[in-house]
Amino acid sequence: MATSSASAVGKLSREEFRRQKDLEAARKAGTAPAAVDEEGRAINPHIPQYISQAPWYLDTGAPSLAHQRRRDEETSEPKLDEWYDRGKTAGPAATKYRKGACENCGALTHKRKDCLERPRKRGAKYTGKDIMADEVIQDISLGYDAKRDRWNGYDPSEHKKVYEEYAALENARQRKREEEIDKQTTTDLTTARKLAKAGKDKGADEFGSSDEEGEDEDKYADAADAVGQKLDTKTRITVRNLRIREDTAKYLINLDPDSAYYDPKTRSMRDAPDKSVQPEDSRFAGDNFFRHSGEAADMQKLQLFAWQSAARGNDVHLHANPTQGAILHQQYKEKKEKLKDTTKVGILAKYGGEEYLEKVPKELLQGQTENYVEYSRTGQVIKGLEKANVKSKYDEDVYVGNHTSVWGSWYSRSSGQWGYACCHSSTPGSYCTGQAGISANEASDSKQVIMSASSTAFDTTRETQKSLAEQHLENLDSGAVTEPGLEPKFGKRRLGEGEMTLDKERLEKALREEKRRKTGKKVEWEEEMEGNRRNKYNSFSGEGVDVTEEQLEAYRMQRSAGMEDPMANYVDEEDQ
Repeated sequence: MATSSASAVGKLSREEFRRQKDLEAARKAGTAPAAVDEEGRAINPHIPQYISQAPWYLDTGAPSLAHQRRRDEETSEPKLDEWYDRGKTAGPAATKYRKGACENCGALTHKRKDCLERPRKRGAKYTGKDIMADEVIQDISLGYDAKRDRWNGYDPSEHKKVYEEYAALENARQRKREEEIDKQTTTDLTTARKLAKAGKDKGADEFGSSDEEGEDEDKYADAADAVGQKLDTKTRITVRNLRIREDTAKYLINLDPDSAYYDPKTRSMRDAPDKSVQPEDSRFAGDNFFRHSGEAADMQKLQLFAWQSAARGNDVHLHANPTQGAILHQQYKEKKEKLKDTTKVGILAKYGGEEYLEKVPKELLQGQTENYVEYSRTGQVIKGLEKANVKSKYDEDVYVGNHTSVWGSWYSRSSGQWGYACCHSSTPGSYCTGQAGISANEASDSKQVIMSASSTAFDTTRETQKSLAEQHLENLDSGAVTEPGLEPKFGKRRLGEGEMTLDKERLEKALREEKRRKTGKKVEWEEEMEGNRRNKYNSFSGEGVDVTEEQLEAYRMQRSAGMEDPMANYVDEEDQ
């Protein structure tokens, strides 16, 4: 048929599909010649499509029924019952030992470690006698079925030994019973039969249960009725029974005559017998409910897709190739979802209105409640609403005074105070001034005050109103002016930054103290500190032992030297 190679053709146009259908109708009517396969055989046009259409792995692209015929067995393919010839020898045995043969039996087909003969006291290599014949080495390539056949190579004639053994035992028991009967003096036939039966039962007990007991068990099993069907053991006829007798009949669930119709022939009730109960809660909701539950709906959609695809000219048949239909249906649903999303995005991009598609939060839709809550004029809850437990005694994420950050999110290194990151204000609870506050704070820095003091008239007049002592104290606090011998608390020289002037004598002294500290000896300020600690009423306050720039530079020099030279810290004990 023309449809036998439809899988190779692929998607057809409407005109080709119409022509194909017309040709099939003409072939069935006999007005057009039937299709011919590769061997010249005519194909019956009335053969269904799922029979005439070849699978994808056997499709040749031409109409043919070769996939329905049995293939001729190739001679090169190994047979299922092919096995090794056991005990077959390659000719007569040799008369003398040959070089390279088995040292035990003298066969040339194996070595001594693979020999299956009884180990001899002196092998055939040394005696030259009783040399065994060579075995036949066979190379059999087994197929897929032959490799997995558990009975391949089994000789059925081996089982005859079991039959012969049981037959010999039965003959021995029969002869024994005949001898016992002959020994009896009475000629009563009933006594002889009882004796024979007793001997038979005794012999059967020696090897297990009798055959009659097994037959009785089989008869009892045959007479038992299976669940879900009625079986007559005499006539061997199975009667269909769709209901277990322990279950309640469908027509007894609701005795109202106006309820759902019950068909006694098919024992079906399509509608729900009690419509006042939800189908999910009722014990029986009707045959239609079960028919449309589970995967039945998906199967109906798949069948509808196959019909629509076949009507449009696609080669989709749910019964002939269900896997192909399921895959195409899945691809169709994915493409449909993508196209739907693309269309939606295009419409929203062109016309807008995406905010109207967003659903209202569930809290707002179902925000009404019957709980009584009483509020004050300021909006605080007075009565009726339990206050939620707070995680901390401080209010979290609460911005006061128009601030956009909490207090403590910024730290001033020059003044050592915490403040707000949004305006650099160090006063808790102050009003936020934004970028203007940041600029003012930068202008109030120590360097900015010194540079802008001479140019700002307002600052000059303010400075003149203050006394010299007040101005001196303010300069000391801000770090702009330092007393002789003192350094600002947070100055650059204190931190080891900026341009530094080092005293050579102090630096040499600091280097000597650093070397003594590394060798384990105490320096002068450590001895002074220990002396202060011995005094019970004179505690060490830390004054006079502040780290100077010279000591810091000496530490850096000694540390860098130790990292570059691993022998820099080596001390010879003899030189000390």
